[in-house]
Amino acid sequence: MEEELKQLKALEKIQKVELEALSSALLPPPPPPPPIPPHHHPPPSHRLSRCLQPLLPHSCLTRFLRPLPILGMGMVVLGFVLLLLLLAVQNKTKVDPLFYVFAEFSFTCMVGLTNALEQDGFISGFMGFYLKMGEPHLSTAYAVMMSYWEGVVHFSLFLIIIHRMFKGKSYRSLGLLWAGSSIAHQIVLIPGVVIGKYGSNIRPAFWRNVPFFLVPFWAAYLLFSRPREMPIVTADKIAAEQKKSLLSRPADLLLSLLILAAMAFSVFRGLVVLDCPLDTCFTYIYQYEPYLKDPVGFPRVMMLVYLFYALPLLTAFIYGLTTPGCSWMLDWTIFFAAAMAQSQWCHIGASLHSRTPFTYRVPADKWLPVITLNVFLAAVPTLLALRCLTDPAYFMKPVPKGQTNKEKKKN
Repeated sequence: MEEELKQLKALEKIQKVELEALSSALLPPPPPPPPIPPHHHPPPSHRLSRCLQPLLPHSCLTRFLRPLPILGMGMVVLGFVLLLLLLAVQNKTKVDPLFYVFAEFSFTCMVGLTNALEQDGFISGFMGFYLKMGEPHLSTAYAVMMSYWEGVVHFSLFLIIIHRMFKGKSYRSLGLLWAGSSIAHQIVLIPGVVIGKYGSNIRPAFWRNVPFFLVPFWAAYLLFSRPREMPIVTADKIAAEQKKSLLSRPADLLLSLLILAAMAFSVFRGLVVLDCPLDTCFTYIYQYEPYLKDPVGFPRVMMLVYLFYALPLLTAFIYGLTTPGCSWMLDWTIFFAAAMAQSQWCHIGASLHSRTPFTYRVPADKWLPVITLNVFLAAVPTLLALRCLTDPAYFMKPVPKGQTNKEKKKN
């Protein structure tokens, strides 16, 4: 009996081993555990909450990470920067009020450049939390190109302006360049966010743009109201230039024709974004510049700004080229050239940027005509401004005879 029991137990063990082998052969092996990344970075909001956790109770921390306190935090930071500026120049007897504007905006330029570099993958971990809880539209291609312009062009202008300001030199023309550029981007950014796809997700931090929208208008008013300093041009030269007709001034005639072409292109694209049923408009928006129908809203607003604001200014410039003594041309051409350069930089860059969905980017085989037309639209106001600055005699008011070349005249 004992030997039979031993044999039965041995047989059971053999059957058990065979069943395990059969089941392992039929069933797939379990998947390996997921690899642990060597450097795991928590999202920015988690990192921020981890840093603040020892300082704030949990209830305060959750309130701090909500959208409304983000607006308050941003305004506190801007106020702190302004306080530092006041302390830095407290020993100065007289400080130009525009100094505080330019210095404060310099700080925001660096924030914008940081955002652009992070969106393009050059840096990381700085703006993710603010984009999520504050202004998600800043991750769009248009906002990225706008941030590059602010961080490079505006910041360079601020450094030059502040340097000339404390040296006692005139910075009026440079200030008008900044004012035109800044106003142009704000009147596209704010309406574009409101009517575009981000309009349903506006956070309180978005309204920090209101002072950045209003201050450039105030600064532009101050700059336009200040006297313009120009070297004296003799009365004989002014009279000789102003007697010439448009046909006798080939450069001005060419500029007038270029302005007319820019006006026609602005009208055409305005009709395109207004859903004109013409076949030409349909072909252009689908085969040449589909970025105009991007749901972010910025290209549509920009084309309408061209149609309702740039077009009247271009018409006024043609009048100024044909009518002598329009001294306002010397200021408004600078202002308008900066506005168009900034707008076209953002528009061209966004229509080609990788953050724009592929279906809305300019087709590769249409790059040459589309980019050429857009560069042309930015170049015409720049050429006009250079013409007015280099040879202003036609636009000046006659001066009395006998003034010396060493004197200066303020218009």
